[in-house]
Amino acid sequence: MDLLFDAPRLNALPVVGEDALYPINRIFCVGRNYAAHAAEMGLEVDREAPWYFTKSAQAYCPSGATVPYPPGTANYHHEMELVVAIGAPGFEVSVAAADALVFGYGCGLDMTRRDRQQDGKDNRRPWSLGKDVENGAVLGALTRAGDVAAIGPQRIHLSVNGDVRQDAVLSDMIWSVAEVISHLSQYYHLIPGDVIMTGTPAGVGPMVAGDVIACGIDGLEPLTHTLR
Repeated sequence: MDLLFDAPRLNALPVVGEDALYPINRIFCVGRNYAAHAAEMGLEVDREAPWYFTKSAQAYCPSGATVPYPPGTANYHHEMELVVAIGAPGFEVSVAAADALVFGYGCGLDMTRRDRQQDGKDNRRPWSLGKDVENGAVLGALTRAGDVAAIGPQRIHLSVNGDVRQDAVLSDMIWSVAEVISHLSQYYHLIPGDVIMTGTPAGVGPMVAGDVIACGIDGLEPLTHTLR
């Protein structure tokens, strides 16, 4: 097959203890999945069903990278999240069967142009400029699901330059991993390579050039990210 130009690179995540990589297909993100975060944004939680936005696979940035402060914003925020990597196909999956779709878990950062996101909210327009940011899906190494304890009591935390900003437990999520997968599978045929970022706890805040993020979730590989 002849191509007019080089195809975009295939981004893939490392897997703890393995040489083979996990290729990224789609990145789904759950909005307002922690009540305290919704409150700090001046919003209420929609408890009827989860809802989503997306990031391009090309927004992927590996843990440990140093990247430029992004253009088009003066209010760039960190959002620490549990990442769920899908490892089996599923459509219209029940909550009881959802865990069988999980390949593994990891740490992630949903980096956000907060001012551009607010533009979208104020004008009833999409959030793409706020959320689908180059280097804005910072994803760490995956740990296979069989090597991770049942999701719930694990601490999720983030610090900037050594100061703790986000600190919660995964059981604070409004919608569990299984509930999110089941709901999302009513709208998409989920396949291996799909990644779900499950929402952020309270404590999100702005970054400036030179800031260093260090974050983690109990039992998973930690993640770092630096703005130059």
